[in-house]
Amino acid sequence: MKSLFLNMIQEHMYSKRYAKSTIEAYLFWIAAYIRFNNMQHPSCMGDTEVELYLNHLVNTQNVAQGTQAQALNALSFLYKEIIKVPLSLSLNFVKSERPRKLPVVLTQTEVTALFKHCITKHYLACALLYGSGMRLMEALRLRVQDIDFDYSCVRIWDGKGGKTVL
Repeated sequence: MKSLFLNMIQEHMYSKRYAKSTIEAYLFWIAAYIRFNNMQHPSCMGDTEVELYLNHLVNTQNVAQGTQAQALNALSFLYKEIIKVPLSLSLNFVKSERPRKLPVVLTQTEVTALFKHCITKHYLACALLYGSGMRLMEALRLRVQDIDFDYSCVRIWDGKGGKTVL
């Protein structure tokens, strides 16, 4: 069960129409920040505690740049939107230098083997995802009228960033 404070933040984010995954991530980082600071209320803390927490993430937990950035964004949201006292623009913390993971690319043989094991009813969606670079939600939102047989193209609605793609 979440605290009343975290529930209030969740309701505020829902009212601002944040994505469910963003809400979950931000609540995770805010709760972790509060636990790191011995359950102190964030309104009693500020830049110094945020800097200590971000340093802890890099030095102790060895998180990647993106993870540290997500934690910073969550805390920035907390202080700007909820506490109404924005963080300083000149926070002084150690930035993660852990290298980004390179994506794993399958060979043609591996892709062929993958498609051989694909269930028939999922084959078309998997082939579209692989061949076009579509994201999962883009493929799941496809409808028959999104396919233009005359021009041999597919229309993507609500692509990442709110783009419509042909």
